[in-house]
Amino acid sequence: MKHRRIPKRRAAMAGAGVVALIGAAVTFQTANASEDTPTPKPDTLSIAKAGNLASSLHKELGSDAAGTYYDAQARNLVVNVLDDNAKDAVESAGAKARLVENSLAELKSARTTLTDKASVPGSSWATDPATNKVVVTVDRTVKGADLKKLSSVVEGLGEKAELKHSKGEFKPFIAGGDAIFGGSSRCSLGFNVVKDGAPHFLTAGHCTEAVKSWSEEQGGPAIGENVGSSFPDNDYGIVKYSGDTAHPSEVNLYNGSTQKITKAGDATVGQEVQRSGSTTQLHDGKVTGLDATVNYGNGDIVNGLIQTDVCAEPGDSGGALFAGDTALGLTSGGSGDCSSGGETFFQPVPEALEAFGAEIG
Repeated sequence: MKHRRIPKRRAAMAGAGVVALIGAAVTFQTANASEDTPTPKPDTLSIAKAGNLASSLHKELGSDAAGTYYDAQARNLVVNVLDDNAKDAVESAGAKARLVENSLAELKSARTTLTDKASVPGSSWATDPATNKVVVTVDRTVKGADLKKLSSVVEGLGEKAELKHSKGEFKPFIAGGDAIFGGSSRCSLGFNVVKDGAPHFLTAGHCTEAVKSWSEEQGGPAIGENVGSSFPDNDYGIVKYSGDTAHPSEVNLYNGSTQKITKAGDATVGQEVQRSGSTTQLHDGKVTGLDATVNYGNGDIVNGLIQTDVCAEPGDSGGALFAGDTALGLTSGGSGDCSSGGETFFQPVPEALEAFGAEIG
C-alpha cells in the first residue's frame, strides 16, 4: 500500500471502517411473540449502510441491545437482543435480530474479572458478539501454573467466556505499507495525516517508543521525527515529516496500484478488511473482535484493540488496516505468520487521530 510518494519508494497506509454498535444490555420480561407472525426478511446492506443502521438502532434501543456484527456473506446487520420487544424493533428497522443470553454488562464484568485475576503474558481477550461471549486466547508460551490459573477463571465464568489456543506467540511486530527505518529497527508507515496544518504520518507506538528519527532506507537521510507516542495501554505514534517528502493520502497495494484514503472509521465484527505492511505486503481477512486486551509480556499490556484473522509478521508493525477508502487501524502485534495464519491486533485509527488532534490527509 502507498502512504506517501517519495523519490525512491512509496509509504504504506490504509484504512477502512464502519461505526460499530456496542451498548450495555439489561434483561426485561420476555413477551410471547405470535407464532403466526412471519419474521421480516432483513435488508441487504453494504458495510457502510450497516454501520449507519447500527448507530440508529443504538440510539433507539440503548441498553436493550447486546452487541452487533455484520454478516458479510448474507450482507445483513445482526443485532443481539435480550427480549422480544427489542427483537421486533430491530426487525422492523431492517436488521436481523438474535436473542442471546448474555448482556453486554455481564460480558464487561467477565472482562473485568479476567483483568483482575488472569492477566498473564501471552493472553488476550475480546468480546465476540457472534458467540455472545468473551473469547480468551492464549499463545504457545502460556503453560503450567499460568495456564491452570487462566483456565480456572474462564471456567468459573461459565457461558460468558471460552478459551482458545494459538499456535504462535503474541508479540509486537516491530522489525517494520512501505518500510520506515530507525537505526536497526524497521516498521511500516500507517497513514498520512495533517496536524496543525503540517504533514505527519501515523505508525505503531511501540515503534515510536523505540526510535525517534525515521528514514526511507536503512541508514538513509531522515524523513521525519517523532512528535508523539503512546505505548503500552495504547499503541500509536505520530511522526512529523521533514523536508519536502511527498505524502499523498494513499495506501500501497503492492501490485503497482494504490488505494486512496479519504477518512477514518471504526471497525465492526465480521467486516472484511485488508492490511498492508512492508514485510508481507497486502493480505486480507475479517474483524473477529473489538476492544481486545493483549498482554505481550514485560508489562506491555495494550487495550482497546481490533482483533482480526489477517496474518502479519515482524516488520509489518504500524502498517495500515483499511476497508476501501477508510482507515481502520495500525498494526500492533499478534501471533503466527502468513504461512500458517494466526491472530493480528490493530490500534484503532480514530483514537490516535483524536489523541494527536490530527486528520486523514
